[in-house]
Amino acid sequence: MSSLQTSDAPAQIPPSSTPPAVSPKDGANSRAAGVVGLAVMCSRVLGLARELIVGHLFGAGTLTDAFNAAFQAPNLLRDLFAEGALSTAFITTFSKKIQKEGDASAWRLANKMATLTVVFMSVVTLLGMLLAPWLTEWLSGGFHHIPGKFDLTVSLTRVMFPFILLVSLAALVMGMLNAKQVFGAPAMASTFFNIGSIVGGLVIGWCLDHHFGQKAIYGLAIGTLLGGFLQLIVQFPGLFRVGYRFRPDFGWRDEGVRTILRLMGPAVIAASAVQVNVMINASFASYQANGARSWLNCSFRLMQLPLGVFGVAIATVTLPLVSKSVAMGDHATFRRTLARALRLAFFLTIPSAIGLICLGEPIISLLYQHGRFTIRAAHQTAAALEFYAIGLAAYSGIKVLAPAFYAMDARMTPMLVSFFAIGTNYLLNSIFTHWLEWGHQGLAFSTSLTAIVNFLLLYWLMRKRTGTLETTQMAVTLGKLAVAGATLAAVCMAGNRYILHGFDYFSRLEKGVGLFAVIVGAAAAFFGACHLLRLEEMQEAVEIFARKLRRRAKA
Repeated sequence: MSSLQTSDAPAQIPPSSTPPAVSPKDGANSRAAGVVGLAVMCSRVLGLARELIVGHLFGAGTLTDAFNAAFQAPNLLRDLFAEGALSTAFITTFSKKIQKEGDASAWRLANKMATLTVVFMSVVTLLGMLLAPWLTEWLSGGFHHIPGKFDLTVSLTRVMFPFILLVSLAALVMGMLNAKQVFGAPAMASTFFNIGSIVGGLVIGWCLDHHFGQKAIYGLAIGTLLGGFLQLIVQFPGLFRVGYRFRPDFGWRDEGVRTILRLMGPAVIAASAVQVNVMINASFASYQANGARSWLNCSFRLMQLPLGVFGVAIATVTLPLVSKSVAMGDHATFRRTLARALRLAFFLTIPSAIGLICLGEPIISLLYQHGRFTIRAAHQTAAALEFYAIGLAAYSGIKVLAPAFYAMDARMTPMLVSFFAIGTNYLLNSIFTHWLEWGHQGLAFSTSLTAIVNFLLLYWLMRKRTGTLETTQMAVTLGKLAVAGATLAAVCMAGNRYILHGFDYFSRLEKGVGLFAVIVGAAAAFFGACHLLRLEEMQEAVEIFARKLRRRAKA
């Protein structure tokens, strides 16, 4: 067989007769993932800072519920059309275009897609603003039982809907740069979104209402638009450096454009199944206690910190590589790259998940419990975080696996899996909230269970298609991680018992010092166990760090 399968037929890629040698580019790929991880970490930390500021100023009640619900529609469309479907489909097609036809042809395709994106997303924006009452009814129908909450959500939705146009263009630019192996600037772009939304939101909010009451929440909405604009324009210098110049092109009857649109159709559902499930959870949450929407949003934001730093970073670097492997018919590299990315994602997210589960309450208390964010809100947020963290490793695995199917042009597979996952999540939500009455905790738990089911199905189908995904090595890695993770959990539980007992009544300094001590001890125990177990991913990380130190010493 000369090339990877590019249909949805259940054909296999035969395993190589000999194990492939480790590519000299593997270290470079890890360094690229490190660059993206660092940039995404900055963005996630600033995103968390934004949530902390909002919680301090507005608490976790009617105003923040309305703001989070209003941002839900444009944010969902961002994941569906921009950072989900459009980004995945465009990078896959654009990378192949560069490989087969060169830069000039790829830039022409980019002009056609940029023009189409401006036109289409402008129409979507106008429709969203007009249909805001119906969208709010669909996503947050339960808000009617709080006077004024539903109408406030509608108004905020209209203010923030143009965000989808800005972020769609930003995702397109990111795709061009990633395909040209430029990762740092696009990853940092979301940092500027957070800077714009924080600074702009606070300044405009203060101008509208010095006491940060209801009028000030509109300042946050306008700040979101400012952040989206910054996320787009900060990538322009990098785009110019790689040789791109925008020229409007309405020649959309192009094979490359048709290929992207064909990929986008299924990807609209498949690439953002987790976010669709979060949207379903939000709809269920609107019928729960006042503040449930904010508790879920704060906990999911914190859970996204390791997901963004590790899962998204690894997936971002992996997609162009597997797309190139498909174009070249390099079976061994495709399998090795994908399997290695999954193991690395698990190595980084499993300890994060264990830490969030064991230390969820003190972490939330330290970060959020101040200003108008009460002790009750902190406890409820921590309860949701513990259940969300159960699915963290699965979320990261989906981020790596799903785009690989599009690189193989097997777009129907993840779409069908996502249909099943969305249905599963809706069923579990009904069971946990209506029958078992677990409230917002049940919604977080159902999201995690759904992510695990989604990942397992994708992994099984990818292994069936490729013939092998180094499953034995994966099992060995997971076994070692289980041992190291148990060590981490034991240290965390001991810390909760002997250091963090009565945490709610500590001063902020005492909270910070105590939590820092437990986290450092748990991290040392985990990485020490990984070193003793000779975990390959641990050794690789140490080698990369040592090389960086040697280079700096010689500089």
